[in-house]
Amino acid sequence: MPNLSDVLKNALSLEVHDRAALAEKLLASLEELSEEEAERLWAEEAQRRLEEYRAGRAKGVPAEAVHER
Repeated sequence: MPNLSDVLKNALSLEVHDRAALAEKLLASLEELSEEEAERLWAEEAQRRLEEYRAGRAKGVPAEAVHER
């Protein structure tokens, strides 16, 4: 299986309409996830973000600022 870095590099070298088509297919594939799989993936993402924050590689945004957007 190709690694994510190589896939991303190749995808970013595509013409814009091909990148858009790829993005559409990738997003559609996420809709096919089971509820359990989606919850597991969001939990992993939340954990990753927390670790980034605690390590100082990400900063928090006040809720007020988020709601203004």
